[in-house]
Amino acid sequence: MAVADPKPHSEPKVWNFFKLPFRHSTSATTTTSSSANLHLHHHHHHHNHNNLPLEGSTSNTSSSVSSVARSLLPTRRRLKLDPSNKLYFPYEPGKQVRSAIRIKNTSKSHVAFKFQTTAPKSCFMRPPGAILAPGESIIATVFKFVEQPENNEKPEKTGLKFKIMSLKVKGSIDYVPEL
Repeated sequence: MAVADPKPHSEPKVWNFFKLPFRHSTSATTTTSSSANLHLHHHHHHHNHNNLPLEGSTSNTSSSVSSVARSLLPTRRRLKLDPSNKLYFPYEPGKQVRSAIRIKNTSKSHVAFKFQTTAPKSCFMRPPGAILAPGESIIATVFKFVEQPENNEKPEKTGLKFKIMSLKVKGSIDYVPEL
């Protein structure tokens, strides 16, 4: 797919849209996954199986075109998180504090989720993961240990980040969370 420069009096310049630094996927799977980074960003991976044929394209270029097309599609969110971006924990030095998050499956299929963090020794969630039916919601609790400041120093911001990974699954799968 190319676009010509609108200048009719000169040689047409051809721009190739598909030589951009997109990540190409060569496997065609029906399983999709996504993750929501609760600290700052939402990041989603998804697969669309509508291959758009181009004139003169072969099956090899068709798969790379479909991966580019997938990367340009708007993100589909399987889970709605409330709060959506940040959790707030009370400042109680030397104690384990907690904050709640509501996780709702907004898709039409069953979704499995799992909690991941950059500090697994001081931060965890209960339940650590589950499978939600379409429309089902759960309130999970995130626990965090607040370190005691040394010599009455001013409390520092921690670089603690965590995310909730999600995956579309078949409804008949049994799930046993790791504790």
